[in-house]
Amino acid sequence: MAGTKVSRRERIKKGIRKRVSGSPERPRLSVYRSNKGIYAQVIDDQSGVTLVSASSQAKDFSVSGNKVEQSKAVGKLIAEKALAAGISKVVFDRNGYLYHGRVKSLAEGAREAGLDF
Repeated sequence: MAGTKVSRRERIKKGIRKRVSGSPERPRLSVYRSNKGIYAQVIDDQSGVTLVSASSQAKDFSVSGNKVEQSKAVGKLIAEKALAAGISKVVFDRNGYLYHGRVKSLAEGAREAGLDF
């Protein structure tokens, strides 16, 4: 059996990370979801460097509303930062979470702002 929710997510995450890897040409957009907020990073796995990041808990983030609306705003923010850094194509890493709700909303926001994945 899967055990706890966290151990299930970690097992799924391992399987995803076997197939998904970021490169300098197409870095990985990784999502982390907590009870209070959502976080996104664009990562180059070959050099082990975070290129850009965004969070709903950042001091400069001022979007109010429910968590799904905040996630969409974080997606738009990460896309704007990535495009400013010269990154237009990424590989989406849902990090073991279901592609539903806040994770889906973040992905849709990033796509609407011009990020390609």
